[in-house]
Amino acid sequence: MILTRLDRLTAYRMHTPKWAVSPMSGAGAASYGGRANRPGVPALYLALEVDTAVREYQQVSTLLPPGTLVSYELTLARVVDFRSGFTGASWDPLWEDFHCDWRQLWFDLRVEPPSWVIGDEVIAAGAAGILFPSRVAAGGTNLVVYLDLLASTDRVAVFDPGQALPKNQDSWK
Repeated sequence: MILTRLDRLTAYRMHTPKWAVSPMSGAGAASYGGRANRPGVPALYLALEVDTAVREYQQVSTLLPPGTLVSYELTLARVVDFRSGFTGASWDPLWEDFHCDWRQLWFDLRVEPPSWVIGDEVIAAGAAGILFPSRVAAGGTNLVVYLDLLASTDRVAVFDPGQALPKNQDSWK
């Protein structure tokens, strides 16, 4: 694994409006799993570019559903840097399958995705997340942050100086 430090980086995520009340929860990913986290593991999926955040939210739909774009300020001491992708010299062979179709494997075939095993290994190594290339936004970069692994020197903060994000679900009644 290649480890790197992220200092005072800005990242983005498009949230479903109803869940913009909890932009730091990671509960959605914990409920169903994600590319690099199995169910039960809270994870926050972010993008390093605004366009990537929007494209990741939109996925393959031709229309963009309503969303709330949130900015995050980050400092993370240890993340795995997989931006350059798999090369045999630096990575365990399992990393070659990081971009597997994890949804099809898990939801359709009930097969554990290899990317979940990779996430387990990253967590066991004490890294707070993984930087990886987006598959839906050419040239874009994603970051998964394992919220339970944040060190005391790590910082993941929502940028909301005007307190514009809703505070609870009562906002949607």
